[in-house]
Amino acid sequence: MQKKLIALAVASATLASGAAMAQTNVQIYGSVDVGLSHRGDNIADDIGSKNSIDSGISSGNRLGFQGTEDLGNGLKALFTLEAGFKVEDGEHTQGGRLFGRQAFLGLTGNFGTFIAGRLYTPHYSFLSAIDPFKGGTVGRYRNVFTAGVTTDGENLFDPTRVDNAVAYVSPSWSGFNVTLAFSNNAIGQEATENAGDERVWAILPRYTNGPVDVGFSYHRIKTKDADDATGGVGGTTDVNITNWAVGGTYNFGSAKLHAFYDENKFKDINAADDDLKLKSWLLGVTVPFGKHAIQASYTQSKLSGFENHEGKARQWALGYTYAFSKRTNFYAAIADITNKDDRDGSDNHPVPVILSRIAATAGDSTDSTGSGYQNGFQFGIKHTF
Repeated sequence: MQKKLIALAVASATLASGAAMAQTNVQIYGSVDVGLSHRGDNIADDIGSKNSIDSGISSGNRLGFQGTEDLGNGLKALFTLEAGFKVEDGEHTQGGRLFGRQAFLGLTGNFGTFIAGRLYTPHYSFLSAIDPFKGGTVGRYRNVFTAGVTTDGENLFDPTRVDNAVAYVSPSWSGFNVTLAFSNNAIGQEATENAGDERVWAILPRYTNGPVDVGFSYHRIKTKDADDATGGVGGTTDVNITNWAVGGTYNFGSAKLHAFYDENKFKDINAADDDLKLKSWLLGVTVPFGKHAIQASYTQSKLSGFENHEGKARQWALGYTYAFSKRTNFYAAIADITNKDDRDGSDNHPVPVILSRIAATAGDSTDSTGSGYQNGFQFGIKHTF
């Protein structure tokens, strides 16, 4: 139940097992992931390659507490508090937040589930589930999803989590499920008169049955008085971001196919008529054999708008995993990005064209100094508990 609830809602599928949901006591869970990374071919000509010990490479390290209480008549209270951390230095991730990965409280019953707090967005949960690399390692799809439109380091075209959020998850009808979510301000506390607050509306219908997993995600971000140059708070122009994505997977048994198409529109930057548009798509495959599995994907994004300023990025990725046990596995991944800048060269536009790059690690990246590198190789070990 918990796996379906979270995977089809706004949290990660790693929150809890189905058995935990049937209990009324608090459960402790988590994962520890550490490995070696090599990154090269920086966008800047004068920056050389980099080698580092990183953690949270295939999925962000976490320590979580979750539980339920039976309230009677089929009604249960549930909560999750999940912290992110680094192995290499022991620090918190998500900007130092104590429970920065997730923090929510809710009620569940025959009517469905309501939760409120800091939540994963349906859009991110959906696309990371389709990605053969599950949003992790240098092979993750998000490497070519950024166009410089950020607030407090969060990519507004594909926000991972939002604060001040509420979500409703419907019951499953023969595999069909709907998630609705709203955030009154995506990053931080609401402002006076809600000026500058980034409000998010989202819906995710999804069908999961047997080998088929398909869905359609739509979300809208509206910022009042957003900064023209960065997409942040403090300027004079309203920002309106709309996104829709369709995709899914099909499991043949001997191989699993992955595909999605995603389109973003960013309006009213600098109060001009130009609209930023980012179109992205992914094709991938996972081939399991015994304790082994091979992942491969091709991802492409194209940015257009802003007086003929355009950019394009392409990424090839190949990965391998070996399961020592149900809880411990070895992984390796290699990826290469090609960036093409089609700007007309007339000026330095405040919103850059595609600046896609190999990220240092996945999800809650533990080494942001990896920014700008266009190829990378990683291997490591992940243990869950």
